[in-house]
Amino acid sequence: MTESTTSSAFMHALTTSGTILGEGAVIERLRRMPAIRLDERVVNSALIYDQQGREALSAICRQYLDIGLRHGLPLLLSTPTWRASRQRIAEAGLAGRDLNGDNFRFLDALRAEFGNYGNKVAICGLMSCQGDAYKPEQALSAVESRTFHAWQAEALAVAGVDLLLAATLPALSEAIGLAQALSATGLTYLISFVARPQGTLLDGTPLTTAIATIDSLASPPPLAYLINCTHASICRSALSHQQNSSDMVRKRVIGLLANTAALSPEELDNSSDVVEEAPELFGGDVAALQEEFGLRILGGCCGTDERHIACLAQHLAARLQVS
Repeated sequence: MTESTTSSAFMHALTTSGTILGEGAVIERLRRMPAIRLDERVVNSALIYDQQGREALSAICRQYLDIGLRHGLPLLLSTPTWRASRQRIAEAGLAGRDLNGDNFRFLDALRAEFGNYGNKVAICGLMSCQGDAYKPEQALSAVESRTFHAWQAEALAVAGVDLLLAATLPALSEAIGLAQALSATGLTYLISFVARPQGTLLDGTPLTTAIATIDSLASPPPLAYLINCTHASICRSALSHQQNSSDMVRKRVIGLLANTAALSPEELDNSSDVVEEAPELFGGDVAALQEEFGLRILGGCCGTDERHIACLAQHLAARLQVS
């Protein structure tokens, strides 16, 4: 499988010091809609086959596209395939569907609606760990992970995604296998961890160890790394940690998809309510990480919606005008 032709403007920003806007929360927003039912196995992936679900998903994605267009920023969108592994697809009774490919084509059609701006929009094929992303003890071994995730990685690559992203990873072992499965497709790919303030993954692995290990065991290694499902203050602390972070980590980590709540994964997992942060506060705090650490992919995760992403985009666009 050879690398797809990614939007040139986006790839230029990705491989240089350009500023890229990430989308905000999708699944969490859908979950709060009374009329929308998420599948217990594949979550939001099957919504594209239901008119009401497809319309709700389209509306959220169009909001993020509108914001990127309005501020002239390259945008990274993720396919709604966070849980679309072969095992889960079969358990959901969807084995005859090309769930990964259909979700890419759904987003690709939305991107096409935005004309020339679509050249600044990249669609990444989104994957994650097999088990609970907040429970590192459920992580697969590296060998198990590569075998388990290879099918979905190839399905997304064949569909034509621009790049691959394995996100919300809590443990090194499964991240190694995921990186190896993604690298085998020949596509550009990114690996994204959940981080603790002490500069570790949820399984306690220091960021320095995690990144160095994956870089040495995946060929080719990830283009870069992200942190996601983590508040900006926690990301700041993690990247600054004297023992568990390093200059190498700060060079290889190029982005944050941030939560609005400065809570641990355990606290978030047990919270029945969305803990929101004022959009202006969120936007300014996340955008500041660009100057502090050189992060250039900045977007949202839990707790965010179009208001938070709009404020973030405004801050990022203002910084570009100043520079």
